[in-house]
Amino acid sequence: MIDYIVVGFGLAGLAFVEELKKNNKSFVVYENYSQKSSRVAGGLYNPVILKRFTAAWLASEQLELALPFYKNIQDKLGESLVSELPVLRRFNNVEEQNLWFEACDKPILQIFLSSELIRNENEALDIPFLYGGVKGTGKVDIEKMLSLYVLDLEKKELLKKESFEHNELVVETDCIEYKGLRAKNIVFTEGFGVRSNPFFNYLPLQGNKGEYIIIKSKGLRLKEAVKSSIFIIPLGDDLYKVGATYNNEDKTPDITSASREQLEMKLRRFLKVAYEVIDQVAGIRPTIRDRRPLIGTHPEYNNMHIINGLGSRGVLIGPYVANKLYDFIENNGSLEKEIDIKRFEHLR
Repeated sequence: MIDYIVVGFGLAGLAFVEELKKNNKSFVVYENYSQKSSRVAGGLYNPVILKRFTAAWLASEQLELALPFYKNIQDKLGESLVSELPVLRRFNNVEEQNLWFEACDKPILQIFLSSELIRNENEALDIPFLYGGVKGTGKVDIEKMLSLYVLDLEKKELLKKESFEHNELVVETDCIEYKGLRAKNIVFTEGFGVRSNPFFNYLPLQGNKGEYIIIKSKGLRLKEAVKSSIFIIPLGDDLYKVGATYNNEDKTPDITSASREQLEMKLRRFLKVAYEVIDQVAGIRPTIRDRRPLIGTHPEYNNMHIINGLGSRGVLIGPYVANKLYDFIENNGSLEKEIDIKRFEHLR
């Protein structure tokens, strides 16, 4: 009998597997690559919600945990995965500048926001009202990290590249059994795919489709991530990720011409040099109306657990909630009420 079966391997699955490794627990991962939101995400870690100039939920605590977490994975995999990357917020008018200064005075934001506005020196961009700078930001190459991690799991025969058939799962008092494999616990980290999970599909996961375009522009020469109505994120070699869209209606995994047109329209408002769209990607973010993760244990089966609902901030949230869930399962730790799935038991 092994300790854990983990179903799904995006940021949530990786974060929980790291907890298992750290605590010398045995496990097997099931992954069918049907959910792409982690792999296509921008990869920024940013403690501030730049649309409203507010701190992200538990930003300081999550940042303190996330940076050593990803750097440790980087060291183990022997590849460059984490880099500091300044994030600049483009102001649309003087009113936004004033709101920025107000936000800088708030104790929770003082450590993250620079009160000295930044003048644009890049002639490729139209920035008439200066920038605001965010501290403590950077980028994780999520796609590369997940790909390398999967290869390592394969080498150690800890990965099964197949769809998990929920109807084959047998839940007993002291263990669970799946196609002859017995484990003490199972953790579902399926992202939007949890909608097909009969044990947890009562949870009100909405899903929000996001699309990015990848552009090539020799004239842009941008070394920072710039946030306007969209993000421009430098990837190196004159490549930039531009996005993302937010669509609550479309739940298909396909890229759309409408999203590309929308992103290009927003990009052309402040990009003044030529560019070429060379790729487009899409994924469905696992989102909840209350904007909090879904963490906890099934109300009927005490050996069945879930991590989900990381939304668009999985880079920061993933390590934090994985640590919380592991401590909850193994050490009788506590979960904050705002993330515990018990808040939705009335929906069963």
